[in-house]
Amino acid sequence: MVVSPHPLATEAGRSVLAGGGNAIEAAVAVGAVLAVVMPHFCGLGGDAVWLVCDREGRSRCFLGIGQAAAGVTVPKDAIPTRGPSSMLTSACAVDSWGHALTFSGANWAGRQSFSDLISPAIELADGGYVPSPSQDFWLDFRADDHPAWPGFSEIFNHRSDAGLLRQPELAASLQRLADDGYRSFYEGPLSQAIADGLTKTGSPLNAQDLAATRTREVDPLTLDYRGTLLLAPPPPTQGCATLAIMGILSRFDLAQTSPGTAARIHLLVEATKQAFLKRSSVADPDFDTRNNDAAAAMLEAGTLDAAARRIDPTCATPWPHPVNSADTVFFAVADPQGRCASVLQSTYFDWGSGVTVPGTGILWQNRGAAFSTEPGHPNYLVPGKRPFYTLNPGVAIRDGEPYLLYGTQGADGQPQTLSVLLTSLIDDGMTPEQALAQPRFLLGRTFSDSRDSLKIEGSVRPQEAEALSALGHEVAMLPALSPIFGQAGVIHLSDDGSVEGAHDPRGNGSAAGFSL
Repeated sequence: MVVSPHPLATEAGRSVLAGGGNAIEAAVAVGAVLAVVMPHFCGLGGDAVWLVCDREGRSRCFLGIGQAAAGVTVPKDAIPTRGPSSMLTSACAVDSWGHALTFSGANWAGRQSFSDLISPAIELADGGYVPSPSQDFWLDFRADDHPAWPGFSEIFNHRSDAGLLRQPELAASLQRLADDGYRSFYEGPLSQAIADGLTKTGSPLNAQDLAATRTREVDPLTLDYRGTLLLAPPPPTQGCATLAIMGILSRFDLAQTSPGTAARIHLLVEATKQAFLKRSSVADPDFDTRNNDAAAAMLEAGTLDAAARRIDPTCATPWPHPVNSADTVFFAVADPQGRCASVLQSTYFDWGSGVTVPGTGILWQNRGAAFSTEPGHPNYLVPGKRPFYTLNPGVAIRDGEPYLLYGTQGADGQPQTLSVLLTSLIDDGMTPEQALAQPRFLLGRTFSDSRDSLKIEGSVRPQEAEALSALGHEVAMLPALSPIFGQAGVIHLSDDGSVEGAHDPRGNGSAAGFSL
């Protein structure tokens, strides 16, 4: 089974499985195609976080997170969210593909070549594709902004030329990767071209920063939720926040509430608040080992017990806290041998920095804007440091075997959406398609609403929205199936060997099964 936010990417993964490839190999093909056909959410100039697992008990996390430039300086004011001054971190997505394939060869008998796996992406970049409704939405959403982004309109403003969107410079960069290997993005002629282009834009990144970029392989964080083991990536990601939410919810009997009701939504929202209050301490553990301790402390039984006791079922906790905004893509693959990959790729905000590296076709991320300029803050900008990261794909293990693969787009909305999905799947026994159709909430600011309100999807019944207001939530209604609520995906592996998968009805996502 393959799920992804774009049919062309899903088909690329399905083709790899049909040809005998494993889940990681299929995931690399999916990720490469997404880097072409979803440039508004991910690309070669971004990062990736992986969780992989199998029936033999292996579970690993690949943190493909770029580090801040060695020559970066901390600005006096806030870091800009667009332009060269936001291009402060290297891009590790491509290295994560290569790292994953090395793991595949060593552990899963992987034999597919990197060049073959990215060939569908090269063809789509060169020959073109029809932009998705998701891409149209975010292009129009930024219509007042993107004309000021250097070189952007020449490539991505496809509204002025209806039909296929071709990216010949990106195709050439991908071809160089196919010819010279994935590390050519970081060392060699392609790397030098990227470094030269970054310098031309005004970014502090250089060739040495690219060469220093490496994926970290680590153990995932774990939490038992009603007999199901949930896995999440460790710091500097917010995986601990997702697990903390679920740990708090495990202290409640959700059978006393129904999905989509005010009582259920209130409980999920209040659990999110309690977890987010602790999340600010999460940052790069390479620069402060206490960050690993902080993540572990969030998941201690006593901490979760105390957080659950602070939840009042009759009253909302005030919430004036700032939130993060970002966009990403989630995709997952399960192969016939039960080997699984759950992955998120991102360039941070929609369209990243808005800047394409000259001569390469690579749209660079603005992940540097996630750093703090406040001295003493855990996420304070330091050369070589990785920023706090919202990406947290998930895996659930039951009886020692992969059970669920899940993840979603949406920065701070990711743990919130995952709380809806996981309670629907585990507590309510829903199918992936049913869980993905459940109404969602989003606490805090969004691109279109700067109030710290509780955004509720329009599929929630009016009386439930009124009940949430009566509990003290500042409710703001948004349309049903709005892209603001993210695009999630789920794969469910049953005990009988059957597999179900679905991707979000809020986007252009698709799922494809494969049977021997």
